[in-house]
Amino acid sequence: MQTHTEVPIFAIYICQGLVAGALTAILGMASWWRYIQILFPPVICLLTGWDIPSFLYLVALLVSVSLFWNTFHTQAPFYPSQSRTWDAVANLVSAHKKLRIMEIGSGLGDFSMRIAQLKPQCEVNGIEIAPLPWLISTLRSKFKRSSARFTLGNYQKLNFGNYDLIFAYLSPAAMPSLWQKASQEMVNQSLLISHEFPIPNITPSRVLNQSLTTTATYIYQISH
Repeated sequence: MQTHTEVPIFAIYICQGLVAGALTAILGMASWWRYIQILFPPVICLLTGWDIPSFLYLVALLVSVSLFWNTFHTQAPFYPSQSRTWDAVANLVSAHKKLRIMEIGSGLGDFSMRIAQLKPQCEVNGIEIAPLPWLISTLRSKFKRSSARFTLGNYQKLNFGNYDLIFAYLSPAAMPSLWQKASQEMVNQSLLISHEFPIPNITPSRVLNQSLTTTATYIYQISH
């Protein structure tokens, strides 16, 4: 008598995730995509076993779209930075220097509002392409009466030459094009600051917080 052994459904979802992760690596996509591809099928499998109202899936989709929006095009997912990074960058700005500061990929606006608080003489702006983080940051700045201002849009359409300091917490995939734009548009002696992700083949002018317990922040002074 022939017997058939059924493969557990969860194992099938795990295999799907592994295959998707392998294809992501083969296609040369950013490493963070691999984790998303690997984990997504098993998570869906777990959720299907719960009695969740169907409309919640639509809500989750809408929230995800409004949060990550154009991530595939910009190659920069939502990465919130930490307070020690904000303070370290603020220490680079003289108390009497009036700088025009732009945070690209400003997320929920924490960096910009902190810099605006610590350096009130500066003009601080943030730009965010995803609607939900932009809306939250705008409402927070009004509630806190912060001088920081936030724009909904793509930083690639900005003229970097209008700013003395640009702060970015993007992704490794975005670094080459970011440097190309900054080196072409930013004025001499202005600063491009990238948290965690260095620009390939470009030596930073200075590195902050480089240790085993903290994430490095890379400072590039534009020189023409």
